[in-house]
Amino acid sequence: MKAPRVTLDQWRTLQAVVDQGGFAQAAEVLHRSQSSISYTVARMQEQLGAPLLRIDGRKAVLTEAGEVLLRRSRHLVRQASQLEELAHHLEQGWEAEVRLVVDAAYPTANIVRALSAFMPQSRGCRVRLREEVLSGVEEVLLEGAADLAISSLNITGYLPIELSEVEFIAVAHPDHALHRLERELSFQDLEGHMQVVIRDSGRIQPRDSGWLGAEQRWTVGSLPTARTFVSSGLGFAWLPQHLIVRELAEGLLKPLPLQQGSTRRPHFSLYSNKDKVLGPATQILINLIKLYDTPAADSPDL
Repeated sequence: MKAPRVTLDQWRTLQAVVDQGGFAQAAEVLHRSQSSISYTVARMQEQLGAPLLRIDGRKAVLTEAGEVLLRRSRHLVRQASQLEELAHHLEQGWEAEVRLVVDAAYPTANIVRALSAFMPQSRGCRVRLREEVLSGVEEVLLEGAADLAISSLNITGYLPIELSEVEFIAVAHPDHALHRLERELSFQDLEGHMQVVIRDSGRIQPRDSGWLGAEQRWTVGSLPTARTFVSSGLGFAWLPQHLIVRELAEGLLKPLPLQQGSTRRPHFSLYSNKDKVLGPATQILINLIKLYDTPAADSPDL
């Protein structure tokens, strides 16, 4: 790729001439001599091989080619300014990226609100968001591949910041055989039917959290897949209430009338990488996650 012949300073100069309405006005704004401004623009036109400006009376007016090139150059100059600003923030210790791993059962709506509030404060810092299930979150944090982690597990050796609980409800399709019993259900009743279980994404010590030990089970890779299976009549499952609001309202899912254990309410916590000094962007994101950590019932995931 050929090196550009026109510099960013030249594009900034042309923008000033057009925006200010002339060479003298641009010279005043840029604190340069008028002859310097005229020479810069003339040199640009020579390098590009296309006229950019024409004089209309006492005013410099863009040619058709000049309009196209100036429009593209504004984006280029803006990106360069953002790059310089980012470099300045990095020099001051501002992070280029924050890595966040979240258990898939935690309400996505809470994360969306936190990240939406983070964007205008990010100063160019990116967030790399990763979803895992159960011990998968813990493994990512222990491997040092995350700066922040949201999990319902007690991660040994890390100080948790307590977040809200998430309610899981035992549900099945209204036409499921368990509902046709028309009575309170025992765990023995459940063991004779297909249970849909979410696969733990951890590799080292995956857990069968919530599985009753029944021989019949579907093991799926995500909560939305489990929701689809159960809504279609393929078994029963404990699913996060915030994830099945619409299905409950539309009658695709119905809570199972269990004698006990019909709901589970694990508490979630926010953990940070203890082997890394937390930068200002990470601290801001922590505060926003805490701020927007509303109960799952108040933040349904659509």
